[in-house]
Amino acid sequence: MRRGYMQRRAYLSMLAAAGCCAFVAVGCTTVDFLGVDLRGSGAGGTTAATPSPATEKPAEKPSPPARQFPTGLDFSKNPLSPSNDRDWSPDQAVLPAAEFSSDGTSVTIRNIRDCDYRTSDDYDVRHYDRTYDLAKLKTVEFVRVPFPGMPELAHTMLSFGFDDRDYLGVSVEIRKEKGETYNPVLASFNRYEIMYVLADERDLIGVRANYRLNDVYLYPTRATPEQVRKLFDDVMVRVNQLRTEPEFYNTLTNNCTTNIARHINNLAPNRVRYDYRVLLPGYSDRLAYDLGLLKTEVSFDETRRAARVTDLAYRYRESPEFSQAIRHR
Repeated sequence: MRRGYMQRRAYLSMLAAAGCCAFVAVGCTTVDFLGVDLRGSGAGGTTAATPSPATEKPAEKPSPPARQFPTGLDFSKNPLSPSNDRDWSPDQAVLPAAEFSSDGTSVTIRNIRDCDYRTSDDYDVRHYDRTYDLAKLKTVEFVRVPFPGMPELAHTMLSFGFDDRDYLGVSVEIRKEKGETYNPVLASFNRYEIMYVLADERDLIGVRANYRLNDVYLYPTRATPEQVRKLFDDVMVRVNQLRTEPEFYNTLTNNCTTNIARHINNLAPNRVRYDYRVLLPGYSDRLAYDLGLLKTEVSFDETRRAARVTDLAYRYRESPEFSQAIRHR
C-alpha cells in the first residue's frame, strides 16, 4: 500500500515538474468516431497508412548487456539504444506480426498470445496464428483497467471484433525483461522497451480481472466498419514496425493511451487533442465520452457502470465463449 502511494505521488510530481499543461478537448455527441458531423457538415475522413507484410526477424545477434541502474535512481546516464534482443519475460518474449493478403481481403496474425494462467505470475505461455476475413471486421472497443489505489492511472487497450464472434485484443505495454516490474517514474527514463501484445481477450482481460484483481471496463465505440478497418490497418502497421525498429516506452509520450490517441489522430488529425486525461489515463474513458467516441446515449456515470465486466470475466473465466459472455450485460 505504502509503495503504491509513493509511486503515485512520484508520478504526479513528475507530471507537474514536466509542466504538462491540460489543453481541454471539446467533445460533442453529434459527431462520429472520427469527428464526422452526423448532421452532414463535419470534416473527417483521412487516409490510413497502407499495411505491409511483416518483415522477417533479422538473424540473431549477440544480446546487449542487461540495463543497469543504480539503486539511487540516477537518470543522468542513458547510453543504451532500444533493442528487441534481451532476456525477456516469457509472456513477452515473442513479438506479433500482421501479414496482409495481396488483395487486402484478409490478414494473418502471427503469435496471438493465449496464456493459461494459474496466478498472475504462474502461467503457461501459448501462442497461435490465425487468418481473419477483413470483411467481417466490424467493431472496435475501448478497454480501461484502472490501477488499484491509483485512480488517476490506468492501462488502456483496444479490442477488434469480427462479426461479433471473434475478438483480437491489442495492448500497448512495457516489454519486461525477466524479473522486471513496472515503475511509472523509471518508465519515463528509457527503462523499458515498448511492445504491442496481440492476444485473446481471455488472456488480456482475464489476467487483469481474475488474477491481478483489477476492474475492467469495456466500452463500445461509434466507429463505423470502414473506420474500424482504417484503425486496424494503422495499428498493424505499427505492430510490424516495432519488429524491426524497437522503441523505448515513455510514461508521458509513448504509453498505452498516447499510442491509441496517435492511431486515431493518424486517421483524423486532432480528433484527440492534448489533454491531461491522456497523461492520466484513469480519466481516459471520460475523455472518450466527452469526444463522442463511445457508443452511448446515456450519462457518463451510467455508461461507466454498464461498461464494467469484472464480475462477468470471473464468472465466465473458463468458458470457450468468454468474449460473447462478457458482453451480455
